[in-house]
Amino acid sequence: MKIKEVIVVEGKDDTVAIKRAVQADTIETNGSAISEETLKKIAHAAAKRGVIVFTDPDYPGRRIRAIIEEYVPTAKHAFLAKEKTIAKNGKGLGIEHAKDEDIREALAAVHTLWNNEAPAEITLEDLLTARLIGHPQARQRRTELGNRLQIGYTNGKQLAKRLHMFGITKQQFIEAVQALNQEEPK
Repeated sequence: MKIKEVIVVEGKDDTVAIKRAVQADTIETNGSAISEETLKKIAHAAAKRGVIVFTDPDYPGRRIRAIIEEYVPTAKHAFLAKEKTIAKNGKGLGIEHAKDEDIREALAAVHTLWNNEAPAEITLEDLLTARLIGHPQARQRRTELGNRLQIGYTNGKQLAKRLHMFGITKQQFIEAVQALNQEEPK
């Protein structure tokens, strides 16, 4: 699998994992304190070939993603579920620990930010009804929904924004919630 876009990762070990799974070029942010120089490199790559942000599913990874998103709004995003990035010894989490097939699957389901001014289709009421906010299992359900729609985990306050940002339709949302409901133990 050859990837046209440049993949933005956190470090050298992530680059090794990406290159093991696919043919692609990477840019490493070297942590969550991204330099101005690195952001300019990412913006240049985005203009020439496009970029895919593929960071760890943890706080620093989400922070890096947000910084890049602000600086390069055309960046695409790939996500991996937390459980697919845990080290074999259980100590550590990151893209570098993911299986090759999981990396390929995440890159095949890349999302592009959707700069549509249309009002969001999915309302706060929809999120409440789907037990994604204001419910004892809301966090777990949001994690599952994020994995199912491949948009990553988000807290309750940011969920509607993330769904709109990636152009998730009401129908896609309904189907994902129905699948969640079917998987729940009765």
